[in-house]
Amino acid sequence: MTAAAPIAATAPWIDADWPAPPGVRAFTTLRYGAGQSSSPFDTFNLGNRYAADGDDPAVVERNRAELVERARLPSTPRWLKQVHGIDVVRFDAPVAKNAAVEEPVADAAATACPGVVLAILTADCLPVVFAADDGREIAAAHAGWPGLSAGMLEATVAAMRTSPERLLAWIGPCAGPARYEIGAEVRERFLAWGEAADTAFIATRAGHWLVDLPAIARMRLARVGVHRVYGGDACTMSDPARYFSHRRDARTGRIATLAWFE
Repeated sequence: MTAAAPIAATAPWIDADWPAPPGVRAFTTLRYGAGQSSSPFDTFNLGNRYAADGDDPAVVERNRAELVERARLPSTPRWLKQVHGIDVVRFDAPVAKNAAVEEPVADAAATACPGVVLAILTADCLPVVFAADDGREIAAAHAGWPGLSAGMLEATVAAMRTSPERLLAWIGPCAGPARYEIGAEVRERFLAWGEAADTAFIATRAGHWLVDLPAIARMRLARVGVHRVYGGDACTMSDPARYFSHRRDARTGRIATLAWFE
């Protein structure tokens, strides 16, 4: 599918729309408005682990450096090697801007250190940011259907030092309920967690359903005590002018959701 024309934007990202405590910042990048990647990764591809898809890793690194400068980030983002698992890492110190740092294998990260920038890459999966209501701890999680059904969000909450009732969460742009179709195996994975998840599915054709992943995320977070959940209404599949989408385009780049506190 050919991408729509780039949108005009004052910045190549959208800020999280949630009542975050003072000093907490979170945003998701757009596919246009910055960067140097060529089609079909045009232009602000930040996913350097997807070289097999065809983008130039050196260009992606330049895009990441541009992100640091444009957003005036306090430190180099702590990128992860995401594997659709449920492992969570903690970062206790920021690193210098554009420094080369190891990317640990994990799908979520948490920190109680000011200036540490957490980063999650997506192209349909749920990026979920957490913040303590006093602004002293944050976390960011990557939750595609494998991680979401396996307990990625619950694992992230458990890894935080803040009690669940004091957490806020924001769900960034992801595949929306009007477009994201799945098969019986995926549906059964979610129903094994609880019958309440059945309300998030709408039958389409034999053996297939549309699924509302943000709704399932809210259910699962509520069960572990996180009730203040925002976002989840921006669909990556429906908006090629803003977002990369693996389901829509197959060969595509990755947007990033970043979070930190001052």
